[in-house]
Amino acid sequence: MEDHLPESLHAVEHELTALLRRGRGLSWEIAREVHPHLEPDAYGLLLWLRRSGSIRLTDLAARLGVGKGTLSRQIHGLELLGLVHRDPDPTDRRASQLSLTEEGTRRFDAARAARLGQIRRTLESWPRRDVAEFARLLHRFNDSF
Repeated sequence: MEDHLPESLHAVEHELTALLRRGRGLSWEIAREVHPHLEPDAYGLLLWLRRSGSIRLTDLAARLGVGKGTLSRQIHGLELLGLVHRDPDPTDRRASQLSLTEEGTRRFDAARAARLGQIRRTLESWPRRDVAEFARLLHRFNDSF
């Protein structure tokens, strides 16, 4: 059955595998830049919190497609590291609003600047329209899931 797949589909699979393998290594590096005890998957949580400013745990869990219990445990670890804090939701005292602490923001921004520098160096020889098209196609691909 595999022989009937277009060669371009095989190429996409190969390139995604290479990208994911590099991404896992990069995630470890960036996580360590934020905090020496930060788990690599937590960088994505910090990114969402940085973008959101403040967000309810239930809303963040829905956006990420994870259970509230799992997310709550992950957030608890980030709280222990001093990177995230919870505040009572002013509209619903049973809920919490999550946001980065000042230290979390400082550390995240520094690590992100280094990451964006790496991406910039990788793409600097590309024409701008190719970079824009690459971003558009990645967004389309990720939105499809």
